[in-house]
Amino acid sequence: MFIQTEDTPNPNSLKFIPEESLNNKKGPISFGTMEDAQKSPLAQALFTIDGVDGVFFGSDFITVSKKEKTDWSTIKPSIMLTIMEHFSRKTPLYSDEADKAKEANQIKDSDSAIVREIKEIIEHRVRPAVAQDGGDIIFHSFEDGVLKLELHGACSGCPSSTVTLKDGIETMMRHYVPEVTSVEAINSDT
Repeated sequence: MFIQTEDTPNPNSLKFIPEESLNNKKGPISFGTMEDAQKSPLAQALFTIDGVDGVFFGSDFITVSKKEKTDWSTIKPSIMLTIMEHFSRKTPLYSDEADKAKEANQIKDSDSAIVREIKEIIEHRVRPAVAQDGGDIIFHSFEDGVLKLELHGACSGCPSSTVTLKDGIETMMRHYVPEVTSVEAINSDT
């Protein structure tokens, strides 16, 4: 099995693109701890590799984040082997149906017109762009003009994420939704 790797803007995250489909029907999901990884046999296996700090499943890629002092040359072969073994065993990607990202970005009947518009922009303009860099953005809340977003995958902890948030996402949101006065990143537990 061939697995392509791509650098991301975050030097501590690397994007792995297997030639086989992830069959990630639940949408992007992030695992920040071994406890979170209980939802996925593959994420759980990746967390057993010393130095792995986070795992993110995109639509057709896996982003693995490493601890700051870990060298990619040390853990990259183990990550690739773990991914290959997972696909060769044809193990499902998830062991349950939890998917915070899909649920958080879904438009709900209870959402205000402004929140609906924000979620549409996130879904159709923001998420596809950040997915190319191995990450994801999840709607958290909108209150008093402040849009709060969770950053996952390569976006989480990326040195350029502040620039992306302020110069990219905030500018776009303020253009399309004048009620948005600022955009902030929040830490997530997943």
